[in-house]
Amino acid sequence: MIYGNSVLFDAGVLGREAPKATIRAPESTDGVRVWALIKSTESLDDNSIYANLLQCTHFASTCAIAEHDGAVVGWVSGHILPEQPDTLFVWQVCVSDVARSQGLGRRLIGDVLSRPVCRAVTTLQCTITHDNESSWGLFTAIARRLDAQMRQVEMFDKDDHFDGHHDGEYGVSIGPFNLKQIAALSSA
Repeated sequence: MIYGNSVLFDAGVLGREAPKATIRAPESTDGVRVWALIKSTESLDDNSIYANLLQCTHFASTCAIAEHDGAVVGWVSGHILPEQPDTLFVWQVCVSDVARSQGLGRRLIGDVLSRPVCRAVTTLQCTITHDNESSWGLFTAIARRLDAQMRQVEMFDKDDHFDGHHDGEYGVSIGPFNLKQIAALSSA
């Protein structure tokens, strides 16, 4: 996949034609549109617009945005762990209703992993709530395509860490994998 702009053509599922989406690194002017996409998705925690602006600027090299006909249809935010430069932590993956079930989340992550900034990355990490079937499905599929082990541990307890205000989060780790395996995330 080409860093910068990647055009995706998806075959669609259940006879539905998937939208053509362009994946690229975000820019500062994308922050509000990213915030609106996340806000429209009930299963994701809202961020402040400011947090999304920082992701689109300070962390642009490890985030990706997907557009179709000028609309944001997908987003992934992440960062390389400061103490583990071989690990990309994926904070959020968001795909709009019109682009779901097309592999766009996987391709967004593949786009980020294929960038020069991730050349030393051999492990992918994220956190997932117990009942988030979409995320479990996405990261299980990524582990399978990368031919890498997927491990999970309870990371943030509902009561100890969230004071009962949020479901607990499992820490998920996928790896090790190598650069050659990343291409499998971009294929249909």
